[in-house]
Amino acid sequence: MTDATTVQVTEVRLLEGPNLYFTRPAVKVSLSLPGYQALDAQAVTAIAEVVGLRRAVPGKPHTEQRQRFLSRLAGTVLRRIADTVPSRVGTRVRVGTDLDSVIVAFPWRHRGRAVALGEALGPTLAGLLDGADADALLLQGADPVRAAEDGSRPTQLRPRIPVASVTGTNGKTSTTRLLAHMGMTAGLRCGWSSTEGVFIQGDLKVAGDYSGPSGGRNVLEDRSVQLGLLETARGGLLLKGMGVSHNDVSIVTNVTADHLGLHGIDTVDQLAEVKSIVTRVTRKDGWVVLNGDDPRVRAMAVHASGRIWMFSLDPDSPALRETVERGGRGMTVLEGDIVILRRGADPDRLIRILDVPMTLSGLSEHNIANALAATAGALGLGLPREAVVEGLRTFAPDLEHNPGRMNVWTVPVPTGGTATMIIDLAHNEAGLEALLNVAEGLRPPGDRVHLGLGGVGDRTDEILIGLGEIAGRRADRVHVVHKGHYLRGRTMENLEAQFVQGLANVGAVSSGSSEDEVSGLEALVDHMADGDVGALMVHRDRAGVVAWLTEHGAHQDSARQIRRKVKAARGEHELEAVLGAIQDQPPAERVEAARNLLEQTPEDPRLVFELAAALTAAGQTSQAVSRYREALDARLREPHRFRAQVAMAAALRDLDRSPEAEVVLSEVAVQRSDSAAVVALQALLDVDAGRADHGVARLIDYLMTHATGTDDTPQREVLLALAEQLRPTEAPA
Repeated sequence: MTDATTVQVTEVRLLEGPNLYFTRPAVKVSLSLPGYQALDAQAVTAIAEVVGLRRAVPGKPHTEQRQRFLSRLAGTVLRRIADTVPSRVGTRVRVGTDLDSVIVAFPWRHRGRAVALGEALGPTLAGLLDGADADALLLQGADPVRAAEDGSRPTQLRPRIPVASVTGTNGKTSTTRLLAHMGMTAGLRCGWSSTEGVFIQGDLKVAGDYSGPSGGRNVLEDRSVQLGLLETARGGLLLKGMGVSHNDVSIVTNVTADHLGLHGIDTVDQLAEVKSIVTRVTRKDGWVVLNGDDPRVRAMAVHASGRIWMFSLDPDSPALRETVERGGRGMTVLEGDIVILRRGADPDRLIRILDVPMTLSGLSEHNIANALAATAGALGLGLPREAVVEGLRTFAPDLEHNPGRMNVWTVPVPTGGTATMIIDLAHNEAGLEALLNVAEGLRPPGDRVHLGLGGVGDRTDEILIGLGEIAGRRADRVHVVHKGHYLRGRTMENLEAQFVQGLANVGAVSSGSSEDEVSGLEALVDHMADGDVGALMVHRDRAGVVAWLTEHGAHQDSARQIRRKVKAARGEHELEAVLGAIQDQPPAERVEAARNLLEQTPEDPRLVFELAAALTAAGQTSQAVSRYREALDARLREPHRFRAQVAMAAALRDLDRSPEAEVVLSEVAVQRSDSAAVVALQALLDVDAGRADHGVARLIDYLMTHATGTDDTPQREVLLALAEQLRPTEAPA
């Protein structure tokens, strides 16, 4: 008698909806067949022949060739059992994660008979291994199937309203929320499911992770809902299948390494195959919206059942060109506008990226991609163009519209002034890269990025180490922030060790760790200075994080405030064009224009600086000095801070206040010793103080140190020595 461990049915799983194997409900039978893997080739070939598997090449024991043969053998045996019921079934077979494992899947209509058929496969294979009569075994295997009650039917729903399924590794929730916002803007009653719960018209109906089939049921069973938007995650697709029989629009945002090593999905290519399920059940007259910048997503167009609408950040993307040429549509950004591409037509411009708040003034590329995906999906669902554009214009990255996704706050810091804090879910490498892109784009020149690095336990060591490496390369300071609820089999020590290893791989170290997100936030803010940017990966306690920020005087940034920060990080101002124009005006008019601008925003140090510069040009030197000091005291940012210091020093000299000018310049020279303007002013002050020889020495030092001509090099040391001779023995510094 065969030992039970040589043939095992490890799982019979009923998939209620479209799945990895079929576009309708199916049974997945997972088998472990070590006995068959160990059998010699002649014996296993004989078994194949008695069940009708001809021209089989089983390969050597314990090989991948043998494993693939066994998957075919198992599928054949299951079909033979079904034939004797009699009931014809189609099968799909796959290899499992180890050499002993194979999977057989077949469609089902009745739960009782489907489970019985799946469970009969193991004993039949075991009997064949024992040498029992094949025909008798097949009849015996069919007996419990015939005897089983039909049982219930699959619970998948056939939607009565338009439905969009949204999947991908990153951006699912944001895209789903934006789609729902567009639908509500169009006047429809919308229901949507996500990792945070089920929502009807913005009101939370059920809290929790409802990105699987139960989320779709909760949405569609509400008879008041007119449009359903269903976030569709990997786990639900693998464990239960889709909750609906079809969709009108499917959207795939991207596919990157995440959740690998779970449920038999070990590679990104396998993960992409799972995500593609939603594209194979789209109505033929519906739209499949795909990310043309992701090659795995782009490839889904081959087997998609609906029309293709490709989106890309690159207007010259081959994916866009091919799709449009074949009669599909494209969505991209052209000269700063979101546009639709159609064959034989000019680009159809919808809205400027700068007018789409969720893109953070164009800073967040991944949210630009999400906006493109949602726009294509909304138009594909038939929403009015005006409502789609208005939805883009009014959907903000805040707690009302997109909580926990790139929410930007201004927070007071202990040393005085304010810093920026970004709260985001970022849970994998792509998400962390996107978060740090935004953090760097909001950081003013010379300030630092602080990262609260965290993660969940059901990721491979490689992914966790990769997060540490990204953090170490891109953040100025990294603090590990734990999420106890998401350890998922790991300890905090083990999780932190992976991050520390990743940091060490790129020559970085952690500044410490916190046991929860609120204390992690506090630790970040405690070490931040005015102008710094913090980024906190929040999974568990968003409510606590928001409460802490609010209690400590922080506020959410509006779209205008974010745009101002983006420009400041680039050394620009939101009124840059206006400021450039008034500089060309006559002095008196320039002063008046600068005063008018400052009256509108009196706390803006850049506008104070511009008024000071206008006063200087108008010869009102004393007032200019006061305004320069005011701008500097208000923490004027670079590069204008340096310009204000040099201009103030020059003005102080004009007012015969040379000692004050020397103090200002000596402070600036510590960090900007390469500045010709600083050296020239210091030389003039030397002359004013009767130290002309010392001033000449300064100029020679600077000139020869920065000279690049090949003929100058041989003379450098000689001239530097002569300059040194000009300096008095007791020369001031």
